[in-house]
This record gives sequence, structure tokens and C-alpha cells, in this order.
Amino acid sequence: MLVFEKSREGRGTSFLPLCDVPEVLPSSQFQRKIPLKLPEIAETDLNRHYSELGEKAYGVNHGAYPLGSCTMKYNPKINEAMAGLSGFTEIHPLQTEDTVQGCLEVMNLLEKYLCEITGMTHFTMQPGAGAHGELTGLLMIKAYHQKLGDTKRTKIIVPDSAHGTNPASATMAGFETITVPSNQDGGVDIEKLKEAVGSDTAGLMLTNPNTLGLFDKNILEITNIIHSCGGINYYDGANLNAIMGIARPGDMGFDVIHVNLHKTFSTPHGGGGPGSGPVGCKEFLSEFLPSVRSEEKDGKFCFVKAESSIGEMKSFFGNFLVVVRALAYLMTLGKEGILQASENAVLNANYMLYKLKDLFTPAYDKACMHEFVLSLEKLKKETGVSALDIAKGMIDKGIHPPTMYFPLIVHEALMFEPTETESKETMDNLIQILRDLYEEAHTTPEIFHTAPFSTPIARLNEVEAARNPILKYQWPNEEGAI
Repeated sequence: MLVFEKSREGRGTSFLPLCDVPEVLPSSQFQRKIPLKLPEIAETDLNRHYSELGEKAYGVNHGAYPLGSCTMKYNPKINEAMAGLSGFTEIHPLQTEDTVQGCLEVMNLLEKYLCEITGMTHFTMQPGAGAHGELTGLLMIKAYHQKLGDTKRTKIIVPDSAHGTNPASATMAGFETITVPSNQDGGVDIEKLKEAVGSDTAGLMLTNPNTLGLFDKNILEITNIIHSCGGINYYDGANLNAIMGIARPGDMGFDVIHVNLHKTFSTPHGGGGPGSGPVGCKEFLSEFLPSVRSEEKDGKFCFVKAESSIGEMKSFFGNFLVVVRALAYLMTLGKEGILQASENAVLNANYMLYKLKDLFTPAYDKACMHEFVLSLEKLKKETGVSALDIAKGMIDKGIHPPTMYFPLIVHEALMFEPTETESKETMDNLIQILRDLYEEAHTTPEIFHTAPFSTPIARLNEVEAARNPILKYQWPNEEGAI
């Protein structure tokens, strides 16, 4: 039941004290003509309402969450404790540098750690998410070519297995996207890449390991092809969780990179935020970094701005408390822990793949990195049960489904990323559930088409929900819905 439906006229709770300063209202033209319609509800009922909603929500604290490339990994509680310290929460972004030295040190220290992990020279903490970081990096690439007077470089090369945000970000930055197909091994087709590059190539956007969970063995040749034609290599850090502490994008030939603090470095990203997508670069691109960075000079920390900065990408200094959480995570794990996290992520994914590939068809039947993709195309032809049906069936078994129908080059795809924090027992349970669903698909396929059955709401018409969403509550005495 919606909170609006629980509303009763005259009920409510006064949370705020009376205003002790003169009331100042906007001019009449900006004031509402009718009162704001809000639910009227007692504190007891409001508390119970949100508790009920919380019990219906499924999160990583409830069970396995193998949600593909947008990792929902466990967030250590020490991160929350550090982010809750008053020295971090009771500050204002307009305070003078000498009053926030601890905060500046946090930004400076995280930058150093990220540079060491990725092989970059400098980082900005300003971007608010991964795609926001992509746009930032692409604008830096654009500024670099424009400063050289090389305005004919208008094309960004993107593999066909790329995240959908890559071509979208390139378009937003004013570039044209050129798609390069994958080869039979799941990597970039080298010959097609050579055909695509030229004097109009601004750069390449690439994730390694890629969205198929595969590390491209030709990565050095790929980045060299781009450099040879005068382009810049951009590394999408979405899958850094598989290689941090083992291999560095900077050593692979990448010049600019974004990392997802809310994926690789354990900071929360539930409910659409908060996110953080710091952008790092090699020295020759550092003059274009946005906003300001924290540097240490004569024993004190201060803000410095890049000489040819592309400007502000977000207000102030990014999502600072997410930065605090990421630093706490890195300092807790240390050099050895970061390496172990990557190794465990890769081990877990390969364990699951090995235990499932006798029934389900791997997109590529070879060792994977931190994630793997199964194709349920054969299962659908045999039983009529699709990847979507299996995902809905997982819900009834108490497991959150993985990413569905992505990457687009794999038909009936399910992408699994168990992450490094899941135990063998948890994965064995997940594996058994998937095996049970496979058998049920062959014996009782018809039940899958209306699953799930255990949820408060039955299967939705997703097309209708996407095209005709209901975004406004309609009060009983109100005509028409918006």
C-alpha cells in the first residue's frame, strides 16, 4: 500500500521547531496557487510503512547478488564508520583550506593510491559516476586535440562488446562512434581495428577485461595501433575489480581512465547513488583535468587547478563521503588485500562457470576473469524458457537475478559476477538453484512464463511500464492522471 493511501486528514507529526527567524517568501508569481498535496500520517504509521518497505527490499545483506557488470558487492561497515566521523560530515565546501586539512589529505591520499593501482599520474575526484567519468575523460581528449589544432579528429572507436555508456558518452562529447567487431576469441578484431583507424581517430574506449569477462591478449597491440595514428586510449574502469594489484591500465598503453569507486572499491551504489567515478590520466593530459586537486606543499595541503582545465563537471569536489569510504577500503585491505580481492573475484567466477557449463552454454568456453556470460539460446529453443524466465525463476528461489540480455552480441545472455566476498557455500547454493531451474525448464516449462510467484507484485509488463510509466499518485477526488 502506498503511503498516500494510508493518509488520513488531520494526522501528522511536527518534527521541526517553530521558525525563529523572519519568514521570507518568493514573489507571488513563484508561489503555489494550491496547497501541496502530501500524505497526512502519524509517526507510528510512517515508521511501520518504511519498515515494511525495507523488509520487501532485497540487498547484498540478504543474500547473493550476482548482478553483472554493475557490481553489488559487500560494503564493509568500517567504511561507514569512517564516513560518519564529524570531521567529514560537519564541514562545508566553501571553508578555507586551513580548516579542512584532513579532508584535503583524504583526497590527496586516495589520488596517490589510485595512481599506483592504475598507472596514471593524476586523478580528479569530481565526476559523480562512471558514465560521468567517461564524459570527463572524453572532453579531456577533445581538449587535447583542439589545443594541437587537430580538429579533424572526430571519431571514437568502441568495440561491439562495450558498455552502452561508451557510445553514449562519446556522442555527448561531440564525437562520432565507430564500432569494431569482436574476433572469434571474444577480443577486438585487430584487422578490423586497423581498417577503422586514421587521421580522424580521436581515440579508443575499451574495457579490459571486456564485458564478456575476457582479458584481451592483444591489448598492447591494440593500444599501439591507436597511438600510431595519433589517438588517445581511454580505459573504461568498470572491470578493474578483476586486475587491481595484478595489471595496470597505464602499463597496457592507456592514457586516461575512470574508476568506479562504487564498484571496485566497495562504496555503496544502491538505489541509484551515491556514485563516484574519479578520472585519472598520464602527465601529458593532466593540464586538462577538471576543477581542482589536492596537493601537498610545504607540509600543508592546498587546492591546485589545471592550467587548461576543461572546467567544472560537478559542484565542488565530487561525492566526498564516497571518497572517504573508498580510502577506508584501500587502507583496510592494503597492498596484499587488494591483490587477494582480485584473485578471489576471478576464482569465484571461474568456479561458477566450471560448475554450470555442462548444462548452460558459455558465450566463450574458456577461463574468464571476474565475470562470465552464459547463453540460454539453446535452452529457449528446446523448452521455450528464455533468459528472462530463468531470471524470474531465480527470484522465487530467493536469489537476485544477474544482468540479463547483455552484452548484446550474446543471444539470451545472462551475465554473472559473484564478486570476491561470496563464500563457496553461497556459490554452491546459487549453482544448485540454477541447475534445478534448468531441470524444471525441461519438465514444467509453462510455469516460468508467469514467474515470479513469491513476490508482492507478479511479473510486470516491462514494455508497458517503460513506455507508459505512472509517475504521479492520483488522489481519489482528483480528475485525470499525469
